[in-house]
Amino acid sequence: MNDADVSKQIQQMVRFIRQEAEEKANEISISAEEEFNIERLQLLESAKRKLRQDYDRKLKQVDIRKRIDYSTQLNASRIKYLQAQDDVVTAMKDSAAKDLLRVSNDKNNYKKLLKSLIIESLLRLKEPSVLLRCREMDKKVVESVIEDAKRQYAEKAKVGSPKITIDEKVFLPPPPNPKLPDSHDPHCSGGVVLASQDGKIVCENTLDARLDVAFRQKLPQVRSFRLGMFFFSLHSQSLPLTLLLISADPDAPRWSS
Repeated sequence: MNDADVSKQIQQMVRFIRQEAEEKANEISISAEEEFNIERLQLLESAKRKLRQDYDRKLKQVDIRKRIDYSTQLNASRIKYLQAQDDVVTAMKDSAAKDLLRVSNDKNNYKKLLKSLIIESLLRLKEPSVLLRCREMDKKVVESVIEDAKRQYAEKAKVGSPKITIDEKVFLPPPPNPKLPDSHDPHCSGGVVLASQDGKIVCENTLDARLDVAFRQKLPQVRSFRLGMFFFSLHSQSLPLTLLLISADPDAPRWSS
């Protein structure tokens, strides 16, 4: 083999190696580009997923904050409404209590009322001997009706006439002093308190006690009214309400044993 043939073979080998190298390099380039595209897509999807998660989380936080703010405002409104209701109910009771002070001014009707309260208390206690307390200013009126009250009780209960002892040492508090409207001293608008001789059973049948009982019993109905009805009641219905509270009702006296 001469030099020309050797040179030709070498050239062919060089071209073959170069072609193999170029093809291999092309394959590597294509594979690298595919891997790059796959990695880029994965990173892109991961970034999108993270963004969506962050968005959902922040959206939930905003929704929770809205719910909290709404609940806070709603509770505040309810508290204001309930406070307004309580203020008006208290004002109603205060107005009725002021009306009670005028009940004893009508001497004839108050005398009948005291007798009814005594009979009512006797029917509650059903004791043969009781102790009666009243306001010092009502002592003479009570003494004037006590015998009639004993007789009527005996007829209704079909028992013997009870013994009623008026407490001469301890009297119920006097009515509040109009000159001291802010005074917190004990006071009584009228009525009586009867107790068994041993003091174990007490029937508090004062006008103030009846007012407290009536308000406790009627409070659900009172609260169901609109506030406008409350204010209307304050100005136009307090006297009828007072008359209702002091009417002779066997369930009204407050008593304990």
